[in-house]
Amino acid sequence: MAAACTHVKEHIKKVKPRTKGCEECLKTGGRWVHLRMCLECGHVGCCDSSPNRHARGHFHETQHPIIQSAERGEDWKWCFADEVYL
Repeated sequence: MAAACTHVKEHIKKVKPRTKGCEECLKTGGRWVHLRMCLECGHVGCCDSSPNRHARGHFHETQHPIIQSAERGEDWKWCFADEVYL
């Protein structure tokens, strides 16, 4: 695990959420626990506590490493690649 994120400058963009829920779950009728938004493209996926873990899957498919909580009242970011909170 890295001590600091090395992806901030390259991968954080000014984005808006593309959907109001997990993109994949909305398409398949799945369910989610919490939502995370990709800070590179705006993809909204479900968290690792959700059955399908679509936010992590998005990282593995695209290599977009940084997500932000899309939950009301939460203000944190996570880098999958470096495994650190920002």
